[in-house]
Amino acid sequence: MSGQVMPCSPQEIASLFLFEKLTPEQLGRLCGEGRVERFVAGPVYTEGSPATCFYVMIEGTVVLSRRVGGDDVEVSRTSQRGVYAGAMQAYLGDQVPQTYTNSMRVTEPTRFFVLPAQSFADIMREWFPMAAHLLEGLFFGSKNTQRAIGQRERLLALGSLSAGLTHELNNPAAAAVRATATLRERVGKMRHKLAHISQGQYSRETIADLIEIQERTVERVAKAPALSPLDASDREDELADWLDDHGIAEGWRLAPTFVQAGLDTDWLEQVAATVAEEILPSAIGWLNYTVETELLMDEIDDSTTRISHLVDAAKQYSQLDRAPYRVVDVHELLDSTLLMLSGKIGSRVRVVKEYDRSLPDVPAYPAELNQVWTNLIDNAVFAIGSTGGEGTLTVRTAREGDRLLVEFRDTGPGIPADIRSRIFDPFFTTKPVGEGTGLGLDISWRIVVSKHHGSLQVESAPGDTRFQVLLPLTAPAPETETGTGSATETAEEPV
Repeated sequence: MSGQVMPCSPQEIASLFLFEKLTPEQLGRLCGEGRVERFVAGPVYTEGSPATCFYVMIEGTVVLSRRVGGDDVEVSRTSQRGVYAGAMQAYLGDQVPQTYTNSMRVTEPTRFFVLPAQSFADIMREWFPMAAHLLEGLFFGSKNTQRAIGQRERLLALGSLSAGLTHELNNPAAAAVRATATLRERVGKMRHKLAHISQGQYSRETIADLIEIQERTVERVAKAPALSPLDASDREDELADWLDDHGIAEGWRLAPTFVQAGLDTDWLEQVAATVAEEILPSAIGWLNYTVETELLMDEIDDSTTRISHLVDAAKQYSQLDRAPYRVVDVHELLDSTLLMLSGKIGSRVRVVKEYDRSLPDVPAYPAELNQVWTNLIDNAVFAIGSTGGEGTLTVRTAREGDRLLVEFRDTGPGIPADIRSRIFDPFFTTKPVGEGTGLGLDISWRIVVSKHHGSLQVESAPGDTRFQVLLPLTAPAPETETGTGSATETAEEPV
């Protein structure tokens, strides 16, 4: 948008703090290459358009905004004379994209001193060569630092996840190893018992009855009900008494195994009615080995299934075998992240899932959304742990208009109001030295806002802090660059 061009007075622009130290010759050059423009209320320039001018406000009111998703979000409003905005990085030339990183409008008739971007760049390099070099080094040094620490942030998260995954895998793996060793021992005893039975004075019909009982016992084990500790204790007493009454040695040792397998005194009565009294002890011993082997195989099956589930969750979390951009079910991503972080979450944090399973899949970069979930869950767990007690993490999904909401709510102490506006700033952290880089929320913000055209916001009070991620249900074509390592320009505020 063009304004009304007005005469440029060197004396007037010399009264602006940006130019107050310049010589008359320098002020004359500024007025010669620049101009004064008066804009009526409305837009001055738009985010993303070529950055052609550097603006310094002489009088009026200016508003800067950034595009977040489909909305323009106001980031600054001021009437302070001398504030500036626009092509502030023109001196970097083609080293960076020369586009406006925000939108500017005025709310009343406003006058600006306007300097073409090329003139601004030439003057910066000619009048302030050392400052230009320092600013260039600061600009790219900051980007490189953010990139390096961002990589460290991801490595720290990976290390934490690896430790948690190792812990989670170790338990079922150790259980499977123990069960396999015990199973080998039980199978050996079963072979010995089988040899003993085959050498006894048992008819073919009796052996067939034992095998038939064994088969029915295996079926019973597969359908064993889960009993409460009190019910299990009562049944163990009943079985131990029955075994003692029928002359079975060490009935107290066999009873817990039979109860775990779902057997009761009625079942043992059926066994006693099927075989002769003199072989009942051998039959019970034979059934005990059968039950133990079945239970051990169930334990191995459960352990290996758990390992397989963890490996699948790790693959889902890392998205190693998936396309970088695709339509995803956010609940699958949330579940895999929670599982990967279960070791870090621990037993002192209760996780509550309030999922709206009717929500549609959304187009996204799933591996990067998992990074967002990781950062937000990690912060919530840290907040809860900082109170020294227990707490609750609630993960909720819902639909809000044409967007999908993912909310992480924790019962920690809350975020103080005086730092709430800074938590998304790069390198800002409330964690102790060495425990945080201050880039977790910055990276999360860039992934959600810049890559997914969504929004990330926070509401906080003591005992109730909520980070809310809003993702569009539909999205434009994916960006060609899928990484998040480079720093995103922050909104320029008039200075």
